[in-house]
Amino acid sequence: MIGTNELLIILAVAVFLFGANKLPELARNLGRSAAEFEKAKREAELELIELERKYREGEYTKSERRVKLEKIAKDLGIDPTNKSDEELLDEINKALPKTEKAEP
Repeated sequence: MIGTNELLIILAVAVFLFGANKLPELARNLGRSAAEFEKAKREAELELIELERKYREGEYTKSERRVKLEKIAKDLGIDPTNKSDEELLDEINKALPKTEKAEP
């Protein structure tokens, strides 16, 4: 665990490297990036849940499901090459937040 002394040293080094005026801008950019990443993960999760619902209801064929799974995987940075639908679905679920998961 990082203690108070370590945090002060890290802050002092950051001020020295970037200057006091740049730190708030860097923090804002980091916060925006993290928020955009979380938003993309939530959107992928919702898309996956909707895909599985439509597949179960017969609105998508197996090949249409595969195309959608590959798109979701690529959006999450997962390589879909040489993976079955189930393997791909497992990897997608692992990459998503620990909330409601889509079931095949």
